[in-house]
Amino acid sequence: MAGTFRKCMMLCCTAKVTKEEDMAYEDAIAGLSKLLSEKADLEGVAAAKIKQLTAELEKAGSNQFDPVEKLKSGFVHFKTEKFEKDVDLYGKLATGQSPKFMVFACSDSRVCPSHILNFQPGEAFVVRNIANMVPPFDTTKHSGVGAAIEYAVLHLKVENIVVIGHSCCGGIKGLMSIPDDGTTASDFIENWVQICAPAKNKIKSSCGDLSFADQCTSLEKEAVNVSLGNLLTYPFVREAVVNNTLALKGGHYDFVGGGFELWDLDFNITPNLTL
Repeated sequence: MAGTFRKCMMLCCTAKVTKEEDMAYEDAIAGLSKLLSEKADLEGVAAAKIKQLTAELEKAGSNQFDPVEKLKSGFVHFKTEKFEKDVDLYGKLATGQSPKFMVFACSDSRVCPSHILNFQPGEAFVVRNIANMVPPFDTTKHSGVGAAIEYAVLHLKVENIVVIGHSCCGGIKGLMSIPDDGTTASDFIENWVQICAPAKNKIKSSCGDLSFADQCTSLEKEAVNVSLGNLLTYPFVREAVVNNTLALKGGHYDFVGGGFELWDLDFNITPNLTL
């Protein structure tokens, strides 16, 4: 049995080890061999342990990502650690939602707004897209964004719309990299990010002496301001802002330095005159 165990362990442990680790391994094998030679009744238990260890080492050595297992274990953690521990909250959410915030955030996997701002379920109505952009009002284009804004403002009655940019944004870098002749190399991305072309033009004009990286950082924030202005092209948004039932805010999350900025813009808007 001891010889079988040693052979199995040699097959499983193929990783490179240091001299000290090799000695520790040899000592462990020798100790187990001695134990099994003295207590033969433990061979059944040892065989089961060897089988389990073999499976664990094979799994660890494969370095294969199991997406199904990730989703299953993620949901199990959510259900046991959150859902079942806050029955009242999820009971209320089952009857409806009344979020105070609508949030535009980037699709970037590093900048989940609920994680960054500690939003709990039911607190924020979130739209995520490339570079957290808001297109201007247009009933023939970008209807998915328009529908979300309409639903949030007219039906959910959100009180705040926050557009959040972030550091190292690939969409902003892509916008900054579009040639002046407007040629594109993708089917969707460049056409989408040009929603904030006015911000790019402003940065290139006012910050032309900065490095490309610094221009991108400035554009990350200026593009937020353009999106805030675009929000006012939606009649129901403008009306709610004029009536002080809705506030628009810009934000920027720096995940490199761990900082967050929040600001308001004064658009000096007034109610429409009716004659």
